[in-house]
Amino acid sequence: MSGIGIIGWGKYLPEGRLTNAELATRFNVDDDWIVQRTGIRERRIVGPGETTASLAVEAGRRALEHAGLRPDEISHLILASGTPEQLSPATSAFVQRELGTAGGAHDVNAECASFAYGFVVAAGLMAIDPRPILLIGTDTHSLVVNPEDRDLGVLIGDGAGAVVLAPHDRSWLQKWDMGCDGTKTESLKILAGGSRLPASEETLRQNLHYAQIKGNEIYLNAVRFTVGSVKRTLKAANLGPDDIDHLLPHQANMRIIDSILEHSRVPRDRLITNIEYYGNTGAASMPIALAEALDAGRIQKGDRIMFAAFGAGMVWVTALIEWGAGEPTEWRS
Repeated sequence: MSGIGIIGWGKYLPEGRLTNAELATRFNVDDDWIVQRTGIRERRIVGPGETTASLAVEAGRRALEHAGLRPDEISHLILASGTPEQLSPATSAFVQRELGTAGGAHDVNAECASFAYGFVVAAGLMAIDPRPILLIGTDTHSLVVNPEDRDLGVLIGDGAGAVVLAPHDRSWLQKWDMGCDGTKTESLKILAGGSRLPASEETLRQNLHYAQIKGNEIYLNAVRFTVGSVKRTLKAANLGPDDIDHLLPHQANMRIIDSILEHSRVPRDRLITNIEYYGNTGAASMPIALAEALDAGRIQKGDRIMFAAFGAGMVWVTALIEWGAGEPTEWRS
């Protein structure tokens, strides 16, 4: 079976910026209050005409260019997102149309954990069909948050990040762990718009098309499930926290990230984070942070990277990557 590795990456962030100063005025708080609770100073926000798919297209193009591949050399497109372009068809279809990728395309929705979930799914596809895969994490949470919701409003941002995955003689994905606890579905939800509660004038009047969060529940469960997953993945790899060179968590908020660091005992200097400048970009947060760390030369061959993500549901996933563990293999016929 073929292993999986990364040969290209890219990111795209909308030009619109939402600063703490603007939010402080809106919510009658001060800048320090926001920073202390979130670690965020500004966010990127979509403008008119920008969508989940349009962000994904730009990130995907940049990743393909970095990898030196044509779109028609992609065997499969995986679109990781919790904020779809529309209910039907899948967002991946819109992105495929614009990029012109070959082969199949499908969405993965594990909310903010979608990119890491998609990476594990891609490894399975690569094992049976060793050809390049384009994995894109993209979200526009600013469009599903009530402008008057302080708890979510100070957190969210928009963006997209992508990686090109190709067959390797040894998989970079060493170990992984994922799970779901469906008893926690009420912690973070968007009630209206699906089959359970179709959109109507009444759902609009009640703002049920906006996200609703129970912040303390999310905090406690995100830390508990993510730390447990990190420990299981380390145990499976026969490694300890000090053996991790880089911890790349979902960029939810800094309080959650700090608690994950504390309880997993991964040293703080191993942390990769950019939440201060972009906020919580959902499924895009991890590939954006990964792309920036790579562009800065922070990640080197042989480094162990722990992906650690969670999302509404509750779902969680960790994946241990050894950067450059294997060499690319020929896939062109």
